[in-house]
Amino acid sequence: MPPSQKGADIGLYGLGTMGSALALNFAEKGFSVAVSNRETAWIDTFLEEAGSLAAKITGFAQLADFVRAIARPRSILFMIPSGAPMDAMIEAILPVLEEGDTIIDGGNADFNATRARSEALAATGIHFVGMGVSGGEEGARNGPSMMVGGSTHSWQQLRPMVEAIAARYQGDPCVAHLGPDGAGHFVKTVHNGIEYADMQMIAEIYGLLRDAGGKSAAEIGALFESWQEGPLSSYLIEVSAAALQSTDSRSGRPMVDVILDKAGQKGTGRWTLIEALKMGQSASTVEAAVGARGWSSEKQVRTRAEDLLSAAATAVDLPSEGDLQGALLAGRILGHAQGFRILSAASEEFDWSLDLARISEIWRAGCIIRSALLDDLAEAFRDNPPEGHLILAPAVRAQLAETVGPLRRVVAAGVAAGVPLPALSAGLAWYDTMRTARGTANLIQAQRDFFGAHGFARIDADGRHHGDWNRLRQA
Repeated sequence: MPPSQKGADIGLYGLGTMGSALALNFAEKGFSVAVSNRETAWIDTFLEEAGSLAAKITGFAQLADFVRAIARPRSILFMIPSGAPMDAMIEAILPVLEEGDTIIDGGNADFNATRARSEALAATGIHFVGMGVSGGEEGARNGPSMMVGGSTHSWQQLRPMVEAIAARYQGDPCVAHLGPDGAGHFVKTVHNGIEYADMQMIAEIYGLLRDAGGKSAAEIGALFESWQEGPLSSYLIEVSAAALQSTDSRSGRPMVDVILDKAGQKGTGRWTLIEALKMGQSASTVEAAVGARGWSSEKQVRTRAEDLLSAAATAVDLPSEGDLQGALLAGRILGHAQGFRILSAASEEFDWSLDLARISEIWRAGCIIRSALLDDLAEAFRDNPPEGHLILAPAVRAQLAETVGPLRRVVAAGVAAGVPLPALSAGLAWYDTMRTARGTANLIQAQRDFFGAHGFARIDADGRHHGDWNRLRQA
């Protein structure tokens, strides 16, 4: 169907924080936007607050009127909760759509649901796009990183608009079409898993400095701020530095010192972990981060246990600032490497042909995990690392050679002092496992064959074999 010359360039349904910010971003870049919302009273309020940009935005209370106002073939972006609300919205809007129209789910959706919706809608002639959007409200308003999955048809419609509103890194828009069906939402899920690991590792360095080093929040914040000038430069370090140096107006104390140490989570970290395990991949840094958030919720138990469980800890010399910085860099490299290995496995599993270098590039600005490190990782993937594995890329090997020593010293200090460093420890254990040609799984295979006759592969013969075991004596 040829494009209609009449109507809005894009429709946006859902005027919550993210939806409103994206609508204003589209309008500011010169696109005409039709908007609607389940709570219709929000529409007029939004238009009033849009100021001069309201000239590019038209609100509609009725769903059919909203759809008719969009130029065909239509691109309609939904910024609503995933799951049942999205399914209900699809059911409601399908009768008023036409062949060639595209429904875009911009929420944090389970990629399995996105794949199922894509398949179900394919027979109707309606296209379905799962688009991960990262950057929070500020990113949505001024330039997010976006990960698009779906058909080439839909990408051709969307591309001029999403490239216009995306964050930019040295002029390059931080958005890409990554593959069909659930590819975009899967990449966003793994992005969030890496985000969990990054946040946890930063928190662990903070905990070591606070609990073993006796440093104040402001002192730690100032140290983190100084790291912004080096290889650790990132949005999360910037945020952490600012948060640690903030003061609570009510009590006059450091803001972080009046916050209850119970972390929330919305589930994307767990999704990353679950999908990694399904594909037989390591996500130990993400698992540690998810676990740490879960443990944090047991505040009452931890408070009771502090007096009941012996730490058996010893006084330690706090690692140098150089070691702390190096340890965090090594941990972040390893956490990213695990994330990209999960993406590689999913690409093969679902036949997506994910471009890992391009994913690194679109994460360099706009998203929560944006950092100087991602530019290095994009270049490393462009150089085709051995086995396609990031930690084997020459440049990454060189970085790890300089930083794994500091990581060992920091983890050792945490163990000796009784300060938990679950994500940093998990990253180091994975690194040591991956660099060990002869591991210990041979004994695990022996155990499995001994008690369950599962069989094993031999190093000197093909096929499946069983062992000649010395049986346990009966009592």
